[in-house]
Amino acid sequence: MANKAMIAMSGGVDSGVAALLLKNSGFDCIGATMKLYDHPNGESGNGKTCCSLEDIEDARSVAIKVGIPFYAFNYMEEFKREVMERFVSSYENGETPNPCIDCNKYLKFDALFRRAEELGCDFFVTGHYARIERDEESGRYLLKKGLDEKKDQSYVLYSMTQHQLAHTLFPLGELRKERVREIAESYGLSNARKQESQDICFVPDGDYAQFIEVYTNRTSPPGFFKDTDGNVLGEHKGIIRYTVGQRKGLGLSLTKPGYVCEKRISDNSIIVGDESQLLVKALVADNINLISVEKLITPIRAKARTRYNQQEQWATIMPTEENKLLIQFDSPQKAVAQGQAVVLYDGDTVIGGGRITKDIWRAT
Repeated sequence: MANKAMIAMSGGVDSGVAALLLKNSGFDCIGATMKLYDHPNGESGNGKTCCSLEDIEDARSVAIKVGIPFYAFNYMEEFKREVMERFVSSYENGETPNPCIDCNKYLKFDALFRRAEELGCDFFVTGHYARIERDEESGRYLLKKGLDEKKDQSYVLYSMTQHQLAHTLFPLGELRKERVREIAESYGLSNARKQESQDICFVPDGDYAQFIEVYTNRTSPPGFFKDTDGNVLGEHKGIIRYTVGQRKGLGLSLTKPGYVCEKRISDNSIIVGDESQLLVKALVADNINLISVEKLITPIRAKARTRYNQQEQWATIMPTEENKLLIQFDSPQKAVAQGQAVVLYDGDTVIGGGRITKDIWRAT
């Protein structure tokens, strides 16, 4: 009997080709899409987001073309609770959230993964550019970078558990994006040249502050820009409108370029400094999930990534207390933001990762 697999289909070319490859490999496949968000006034987004009605129809069309059953599951309440509300709360607390990580953790690899198990599937399949291998010596499943360095998505998958890794397949892990498009075209998939989603699905115009104020029916109050000595530089328009590392759009008259270095909820102020004051020498991460090892007891050397598109940097990783790590960089890192993920690597293998806390040590 063929292994049964559920393919999470977003409507994009990656998940479509993942479905095609699994079907051609002899798997008994079903396609599934999550309905997560209703765009206001029936809008479908700007073509740069996922989760629109057109995306669901694109996924359905590809499933029909590939010849597999297709289902659309409603997870709007779960998405609101686990992604949208976390996003809003994070911004209101001075953090910089990553909703794609939360969506993977709480929706795709939790709610939909469990649905696949309930339907008797042996494997859960996505179009992520990452790889899974089993370490025969330790018996642990390893998460590795996709071979296409420009498309590698291991950073957003660091929260996967051993059980999830054991029952997940990433068919695109060893392919490059252009090859994926060529495969889609050769089989006549309608989304072969569909552009990739870039913006957050529930904020299609990219105006996070406006979305948060409409969502909460609260206005983010103005406050003061201050320098690192506490001197007032001007008035800001609401703390949710700014991100760590931001230089443009501050509306300040300064003698040299100023950058948002910190957002202080305690007095609703934004600390502005020069570029050197963005540099961070160490940070603490909590909500740790380890993959390649069961636990860390002693310090290790590894590379760390604090943003999705950042090149990993050498650091010393030290366990401090349960579910927390102190990460000390060899070279100071720029614009590290509370609320983002820090992911640890041993070569192309993900050691694990966690959420950057407010405990950040500046280099100056």
